[in-house]
Amino acid sequence: MTKGYDFIIVGGGSAGSVLAARLSENPKARVLLLEAGPRDWHPFYHVPAGFAKMTKGIGSWGWHTVPQRHMNGMTIRFTQARVLGGGSTVNAQIYTRGNALDYDEWRQLGCTGWGYDDVLPYFRKSEDNDSFEDRYHGRGGPLGVSQPAAPLPICEAYFAAAGQLGLPRNRDMTGAAQDGVGYYQLTQRNARRSSAATAFLNPARRRPNLTIRTGAQVLRIVVQNGRAIGVELAGEGLLRAEQEVILSSGAIGSPRLLQLSGIGPADHLRALGVPVVFDQPEVGANLQDHLDLFVIAECTGPHTYDRYARPLWSALAALRYGLTRGGPVASSLFETGGFWYADPNARSPDIQFHLGLGSGIEAGVAAMPNGGVTLNSAFLRPRSRGTVRLASADPAAAPLIDPNYWADPYDREMSLRGLNLAREILRQDALKPFVLAERLPGAGVQSEQDLIAYACRNAKTDHHPAGTCRMGGDPGAVLDPDLRFRGIAGLSVADASVMPRLVSSNTNAPTIMIAEKAADMIRARHGI
Repeated sequence: MTKGYDFIIVGGGSAGSVLAARLSENPKARVLLLEAGPRDWHPFYHVPAGFAKMTKGIGSWGWHTVPQRHMNGMTIRFTQARVLGGGSTVNAQIYTRGNALDYDEWRQLGCTGWGYDDVLPYFRKSEDNDSFEDRYHGRGGPLGVSQPAAPLPICEAYFAAAGQLGLPRNRDMTGAAQDGVGYYQLTQRNARRSSAATAFLNPARRRPNLTIRTGAQVLRIVVQNGRAIGVELAGEGLLRAEQEVILSSGAIGSPRLLQLSGIGPADHLRALGVPVVFDQPEVGANLQDHLDLFVIAECTGPHTYDRYARPLWSALAALRYGLTRGGPVASSLFETGGFWYADPNARSPDIQFHLGLGSGIEAGVAAMPNGGVTLNSAFLRPRSRGTVRLASADPAAAPLIDPNYWADPYDREMSLRGLNLAREILRQDALKPFVLAERLPGAGVQSEQDLIAYACRNAKTDHHPAGTCRMGGDPGAVLDPDLRFRGIAGLSVADASVMPRLVSSNTNAPTIMIAEKAADMIRARHGI
């Protein structure tokens, strides 16, 4: 069975949703978007506080890392979205972009056209910002970007506590400067999640030239005579792409599908019995991620949202949200944070904080019986590099995800400095009316060895994998700076996997930017 389209986009996440919407703006372009997961039907996908359910299973592939050899063999739950809208449907809605120097470094690495001044217009193009309209921010775009709808008094106390340690207040951490603490802007509109699916795809759904299919598992990319001609869909066979196959399955999913298609490290593929189509050793290499170390303190009273985990309080919160669009359900639970320095010689902030308005919010994180507050810290520019590899030739098998955390001792040192700074913030006088005592790691955990042991029991991912199909100007790069696969015509990649280096922040907004820029490049080369 064959059926033809101009563009087949594999993966309906943050990038794929944007690409499908933008490419189908031209009625002559026949666009097919394929997503393995379901539609974003569940109410939890649309209310901000639904994030608390996301890392616990809903909308995820259910994957884990391999044992981390530099962290006492721990494995980490590795949430990767399996739903229309991808990460933008399941994340904490935090809108950050990284630092301007991140993108200038991309350009210096040979990614022509990806410097900060090149990408800033694409960030602005997407935005419908409820607070700012200036050089850094735009209005009128598809993506709702808003101030938090339900901050709590403990957030202001956190700002004051950070200030007691010399961290300034920053009211726009995606503006002129990243340094400091403040409220994150969120991908929300009218106190509802603004995902790539709701913001970009929903307005485009009725276009006759756009086909959106969910529950569509792509088995492989089909290559003939050095050109990607389409994809093989489970139960259906070949779907043809007359112009391009665009892979947007994320930093884990994209290299996984390439390898299942015989595109990747030849020795690895042969060992698994996968016929080699194209030997590209860097497919699935260069994996980078932000490792998260957290502090949890017990509160002196109901200063956070923990009590709303109980059925009665949860029902009351749902009623309040339904009537007013306010209260706990309107909170992303991690809408407060900031950026600062672990290494005083760093060229820009290298630690990010996320203040969690509760405890036990994410899977595997302890809840405090009397209510608590969480302060996450993550080292932003890890030097360690990992891999995504196949466990077998079976498309249903989970991949081998190895971020290789702390392979470089510098990463461990900076991570521990970030953790200690988080502990210091929670100990400041400004938070004493709210914080009773630190419970994790706990007052008895002070030595470096004890902190390492704590981290190797409790660390988690910040859900920011990147880099596994890197672009670059060098012949070894998987993609050229126009995101075309080197060595296979008609094949492009556009998602977080293309980043040569991980940005110094959350990755959802940069991924949407990548898709916006990719859409323009694809349209330019095909004259649409």
